[in-house]
Order: sequence, then structure tokens, then C-alpha cells
Amino acid sequence: MGFELFSPAFVLLIAAVLICLVKGHARTAVVLIAPLITLWAIWQVPDGVQGTIKFLSYNIEPVEGSPLRRLFATIFAMMVFVGGLYSFRIARWYELAAAFAYAAGAIGVCFAGDLITLFLYWEMMAIFSTIVVWCGGTPGAKAAGIRYAIMHLLGGVVLKVGIEGVVVGTGSIQIQPILATDFSTWMILIGILINAAAPPVSAWLADAYPESTPTGSVFLSAFTTKTAVLALILLFPGEPMLIGIGLFMVVYGIIFALLENDVRRILAYSVVNQVGFMVVAVGIGTEMALNGATAHAFAHIIYKALLFMSAGVVIYRTGKNKCMELGGLFRTMPLTCICGIIGALAISSFPLTSGFTTKSMISQAAVDGNLVWVYMILTAASAGVFLHAGIKFPWFVFFQKDSGLRPKDAPWNMGLAMVIFASLCILLGVFPEVLYALLPYPVDYEPYSIGKVLFYLQLLLFSGLAFFVLLPLMKRTMTISLDTDWFWRRAAVLLFKIAERALGSIGKLIAVQRTRLQNLLHQIVVRYLGQPHTADSQERAVFARSWPVGTTALWIAALLSAYVLMYYL
Repeated sequence: MGFELFSPAFVLLIAAVLICLVKGHARTAVVLIAPLITLWAIWQVPDGVQGTIKFLSYNIEPVEGSPLRRLFATIFAMMVFVGGLYSFRIARWYELAAAFAYAAGAIGVCFAGDLITLFLYWEMMAIFSTIVVWCGGTPGAKAAGIRYAIMHLLGGVVLKVGIEGVVVGTGSIQIQPILATDFSTWMILIGILINAAAPPVSAWLADAYPESTPTGSVFLSAFTTKTAVLALILLFPGEPMLIGIGLFMVVYGIIFALLENDVRRILAYSVVNQVGFMVVAVGIGTEMALNGATAHAFAHIIYKALLFMSAGVVIYRTGKNKCMELGGLFRTMPLTCICGIIGALAISSFPLTSGFTTKSMISQAAVDGNLVWVYMILTAASAGVFLHAGIKFPWFVFFQKDSGLRPKDAPWNMGLAMVIFASLCILLGVFPEVLYALLPYPVDYEPYSIGKVLFYLQLLLFSGLAFFVLLPLMKRTMTISLDTDWFWRRAAVLLFKIAERALGSIGKLIAVQRTRLQNLLHQIVVRYLGQPHTADSQERAVFARSWPVGTTALWIAALLSAYVLMYYL
């Protein structure tokens, strides 16, 4: 078996094991060097299937290269390096090991050449991402981790059912474009959409990510939803249903992010919103749209991780995660503030940031496809993104009324990690051709036309004006936003208790009726068959008495007549 059959994911798996075995500077070296080796290995994978392994009657293809796969794997490896740099001084060894194994699953999905290999790495991600959530160490983290595991293992079962149906129906395990036209393909689509955090099963994301450690949420923000986007690009490009699902995700994420008080829950709902843009692009399915989905996923991992890093530093230094508890932190945390603002501008698609050069491709794809209503919703959503992530997050954390907190700025490693990603946000915004050259299809698109720039500036500036005009309404309180998980966390429990009481009442009713029936049968038996050991002929039952011969003969004649009648009928 040649080395070409080993996915670059194995480098991170080996690193995860080494993190558990070594300590001190050796562990730090593993954390920082392994992602770079993985990045080198990713770019050694040529296009096409690199070999097969015979398993039962199937040809397993553990490694398949393509520009699309390499690009997703590249940003995942970069994320592991910067995330490791951000985390290594405060994260515990088992959290780092789980995060590296989690990332290995994501890179394994990138290069999976068949559905079986994809499923195995898919489940690896579910297992180790659950451990990352549990590393939060609080009762809330443990409970959220259990709910997270249930949801993702359920999604894995749904995905597996769909894969088995496709294999039985077609005899093939190849990863190739399909449409949701039957039960099996619908199961695959639903299984992927669960990982993409598509409503109504998206609440796991906002439930679990804020419960992890400040370092764990950085890793969690990058892999699960983006591997789902990659899977959609590989399997369901041009699926019309995805346009509607993506638009719903876009609006849903904005509404819940605006309602939130928890800093990381704002960013978690923002993940749903941004992935919605990518899902819409996959649904449009043109080369421009798929390039836009790929580029936006690449940029999103960078600026979303940057936002979670900024929030993580604030939580690490202050121990507080509510908007109403923070404010005025720009005085003592200038680096964290500046990096958070850059991430906020990037997610808002502000010109000269990465979000502008990638998200605008998706809007352009909608225009090219004459999908006017899609373009209008995406445009309105861009203004909404600026409200909840572009302004709300930095304003309430760094600039609102002084909270009196005077924490130190980020430790050097956290600051360096944020600076790296902040620089990339600006680099990809100023020189988008660097990213465009790596996209799966040739790019013929110029983001910096005067019309586009002026349009987005007007849109964002008026959105900002609306925020400050409505600022009194934006004031956060100690409230809880009810999401769709209410149906299984509260309503389902309530229905179970009601059903339990109803079944208990039915059981009591059945018991009473059973007792009555037993008494009735007993009376009938006593009347016609009599009590045992009864000697007195006066007390004998009907069938136990001495009957006259004439009565007996009459009964015999009646029975014979009935038999003859039934026989001839």
C-alpha cells in the first residue's frame, strides 16, 4: 500500500496522539508544526483518485484531489495552525488533542473519494467535536455536549440510511452530483443539512458553541458547517430546494442574533446566517455561484474565527459573556478591539475586506441567473448582518457605556493569532485575485466597480444609522431567546409527562374494567357450572342439576335441527 492512499488527515491524527503523550515545549512544537506539515501534504495531492482499496465488493477511494477539495483542506489546515497558536498556552491537552482529531475528520472529508470514506470521517468529526464541547467543563457544557452528540449522531444515521439506499439503488459509492429526487437522496441531503445547521435543526449550534471554552469555540466555528457546505457542492450543486433553505437560514440567523445577549451566541447565530449565503449559492449551481460559495466559505472561516477569538479574549480576561455586562473595553484592550472590528467589517462585506470580495460573487450569481427576489433578500440580509455582527458585537463589547472593567489585552499568542487572521481579512479584500486563482472554476469577476462599492457603502452606512437611531431598542436584558430546540427540550418533555399521566389513567381504567369482567365471569361460572365441592342439590348450578329426559331430548332435537339447517344453507 503506497503513501498516496493516506490522507493528509493522518498527520493531524498522529499529532493528536502525540499531544496526549508529550508535554511542555514538545507539545507546543507538535501543535504548531503539525498543521504546517499537513498544509504541505495537502498540496502534494494531485487531481484525481490516488488509488483504491478493496472492501467487500466496493472500491474504496480514500484520497481524491481537486482544486475545490484542496482549497477547503488548505483553509482547514490554516485554521488548525492559527487556532493552535491562539490556544496552546491556556487550552488543556485533551482539548487540543480532540480539536486536532476533529480537524483531521474535516480534512478527511475534503479528500474522501467515496461515500463510505466520507461517512467515516463525518462521524469522526461528530465524536471529537462533542469532546471539544465537553471540555467547557461546566454542567451546561456537559448537557449541551450530550444534546450536540445526539443531534449529530442522529444526522449520521440519516446520512447512512441515504448512502445505503443510493448504494442499493445504483450499486455505486462514488461521490458525484445528484438531485434530491427519491427517499435515499433526500436522506443524504437532510443528513448534510443537519451539519450545515439548517433550521429547524440548527439550534444545536447556538446551544453548544457558547458552552465550550473560549478556545474551543474558535475550533468549533470552522469545521462542521463548512464541511457540510463542501459536501453540498460535491453532491447537490444546482438543487433548487437549497435556495429556499439558504434564504431562510439567512433571515433566521439575523433575527436571533439581534435578539441575543450572549456574545458568543450572537456569533453562533451569525454562523447560521453566513452559511445560508453559501447554501443559496450551491442551490443556484452556476460556476459563478459555486465559486462564490467556495470563496465565501474560505473567507468566512477566517473572519468568523477572528470574531470568536476576539470574544474569547474578552471572556478569558473578564469572565463575562453578556453584552449588558461589558462595555468600554477599548481603553485597555485596543488590539482585541481593532481585530474584532476588522472581523466585524469583513463579515459585513465592507469594501477592502474579504467578505466584500466573496459575498458579492453570490449576489452577482443571483443577478446572472435572473433571480431578482433572491438578490433582493440577500441584499437586505447584508444590511442585517451589519446590524448584528458589524455593529452590535463591537459596540456592546467595546464601546457602550463604560462597565468599569479594566482587563489586560490579549496574551501575545492570542494577539498574534488575531493579527494573522485580521491581516488575511484585509489581504483578501485588497487583493482578491490571490483567492480567485485557487477557486475551482475560472473567475471573470471584478468586485471593485464604482457601482458596487457605492451601493454597498450606502447600504452599510444607512444600516449603521438605523442601529444608532434604534439603539434604545437594542438594549439587552436578562432574557432567553426561545429557539426550535424548545420543542424537544421543553415541549417534548411536557408531552411525555402528559402521555405518561394519560397512560396511567388508562391503565387504572383497564384494571377496574378487568376486575369487573373477572367478577362477571365468576358469577356466570358459578351460576351455570357451580361452585366446586357443592353437595346440596338445591345449590347446584344449571348444568350440574338433574334434568328430565324430555328436556334433554328437546335440546338434542333443537341442536340437530340447527346443524341440518346450517349444513343446507
